[in-house]
Amino acid sequence: MVDCTQGRRWTYTEFLQEVHTFARGLMAIGVQRGDRVGIWAPNCSEWTILQYASASMGAILVTINPAYRTHELEYVLKQSSISTLVAAPSFKTSDYVKMIQEVQDGGNCTDLERVIIIGQQSWDDVAAAAPQVSQEELAERMASLDPHEAINIQYTSGTTGFPKGATLSHVNILNNGFYVGEICRYTEEDRICIPVPFYHCFGMVMGNLAATSHGSAMIIPAPGFDPALTLKAVSEEKCTSLYGVPTMFIAEWALPNFDEYDLASLRTGIMAGSPCPAEMMKKLIAAGIEEITICYGMTETSPVSTQTRTDDDFEHKVNTVGRVNHQLEIKVVDPATGETVPAARLASSAPRVTR
Repeated sequence: MVDCTQGRRWTYTEFLQEVHTFARGLMAIGVQRGDRVGIWAPNCSEWTILQYASASMGAILVTINPAYRTHELEYVLKQSSISTLVAAPSFKTSDYVKMIQEVQDGGNCTDLERVIIIGQQSWDDVAAAAPQVSQEELAERMASLDPHEAINIQYTSGTTGFPKGATLSHVNILNNGFYVGEICRYTEEDRICIPVPFYHCFGMVMGNLAATSHGSAMIIPAPGFDPALTLKAVSEEKCTSLYGVPTMFIAEWALPNFDEYDLASLRTGIMAGSPCPAEMMKKLIAAGIEEITICYGMTETSPVSTQTRTDDDFEHKVNTVGRVNHQLEIKVVDPATGETVPAARLASSAPRVTR
């Protein structure tokens, strides 16, 4: 893992050691299996360490949008019964410490027992408590976990009201990340630039879990999306894969000094969130990113359900969302009748799903 903003990097051995230390620390300070641990922070290495540490010791990670205001934070804390909240001190114009204090002063979040602030003493105290729990005790806890147990709560956009929490299991998110990575043909030689947010499945599943399940590197270009810093990370870290929604790719390619960035290492990546404009796809291919894939899915499905393949032709990359991913079933429904379309009416035995 490489955190470009902090100028820090980890080998897999170092990363695993830090994850296990923090997992033991969480157990030592009283976090129990099945407890809800909230993470309210922009992209950073600590976010990823907590993601794997909480999963290792059986806590349920609740991912919180860094853009939330106080009333949204209070809603999520109450609705998911978060007992431990890990947060950045601030992000952009939001003073997280002050906002958390306001919520606590309101007295409505009775389940919240502890707040840990990244980069402050409370964060260091967790790692310092690790010696109270042995590596053998952590290993025993890990061995007792059920792959089908809940391990993550992701909040959807809430366009029809308050955000809704989708509860996902180890099997849900690990398999999804693994198979997305398989389709991108990831190996230990790959270096994935992840400018998409960790609080969403795009960052933590399609990014982090796809990387670690293939021995690939996770490259964190910046806390929030910045087109220049993203391409800088690609160039300097020799990334082989780049993620983003179409508007992010458009912003990167629109930089006035775009030609100054060396993107020759890129071969693949993922675009998702909305249809890929044909002109943008042409630019990606012209830049040598011929194996870019398009993903479609929902938070509730962990998230990817369909994905184009690296060798799909141009027409299918811009006009479809690919084929169903491994270990998934889908059905095609006639919008006029609501009836499931018979398999015989599908174009091929491995159908591509049109928009």
